[in-house]
Amino acid sequence: MPGKEMKRILVTGAVGQIGSELTMALRERFGNENVVATGRSTAPSPTLRDSGPFEFIDVAKKKTIEAVVERYRIDTVYHLAAILSAVGEKKPQLCWDVNVNGLYNVLEIARERELTRVFCPSSIAVFGRHTPVHNTPQETILSPTTMYGVTKVAGEALCDYYFQRFGVDVRGMRYPGIISSETLPGGGTTDYAVAIYYEAVANQRYTCFVREDTVLPMMYMPDAIKSAMDLMETDLSRLEHHSNFNLAAMSFSAGELAAEIKRHIPEFQVEYEPDFRQEIADSWPRTIDDSSAREEWGWEPGYDLAAMTAHMLERLSNRHARGKLYR
Repeated sequence: MPGKEMKRILVTGAVGQIGSELTMALRERFGNENVVATGRSTAPSPTLRDSGPFEFIDVAKKKTIEAVVERYRIDTVYHLAAILSAVGEKKPQLCWDVNVNGLYNVLEIARERELTRVFCPSSIAVFGRHTPVHNTPQETILSPTTMYGVTKVAGEALCDYYFQRFGVDVRGMRYPGIISSETLPGGGTTDYAVAIYYEAVANQRYTCFVREDTVLPMMYMPDAIKSAMDLMETDLSRLEHHSNFNLAAMSFSAGELAAEIKRHIPEFQVEYEPDFRQEIADSWPRTIDDSSAREEWGWEPGYDLAAMTAHMLERLSNRHARGKLYR
């Protein structure tokens, strides 16, 4: 089984939206002590901190990564440390430093130490106004309009270079918007699709920062975690692509999302007040062709809008009843 090769795993960005849940899934599969979580400054949750090793690093400083890799004899890296789109527009220099220089450092360490495998996700932010918005193909024009998107295009190219030039087995996919019941929004353009659930449960009211008719590709966190682990455990011989798989689960408008929530919470009300993030959202695709991922490593999502909404509201309502919704 390919997974047996991955015994000593490092997760960068482990305090973030995807990282916090992926770390726990990896610890469940490979053992708590075999998965080292890292972050830059934000304190980990008690669950993350107490379930296995945690270290503070700065991915833009190679020596801090190397020290952890050496100390724990790391052979596999899930590199999730990144500055997201909305924050990246406010701090573009920081976005480049973390997203590109941080990835370069990880790839150099993988090359020098001959690590088994590296995972680094990309994003639909690599697309832009010249990209087909419907059924966006795997091979298409990449014309990002944000610094976050620019860094992800650069990251895809850098990963492919390290695979072709040095044989570093680095893999990744272009994530759509990710919706989680466990982690609060973290500075992305698709954060409205997370915040709306929290506000529906807490206040039965939400002011959305994109238009009602804004359609974007989305994915529920359990599918995002599954996709990362499945791709990393696929035999290399099956893969024609490596770091840039299109990935899809569902697409819906902000209005359709609100309507689905109202089926569970009839009194829920939404107002729409688009801000600077609307322009970013308008530059991204509506639907994605992920046939390469389905053919090469068997990708198949498990959640649609209805199933995700029922699960999200159940979990958040239970937390709210215990006074821990925004824990």
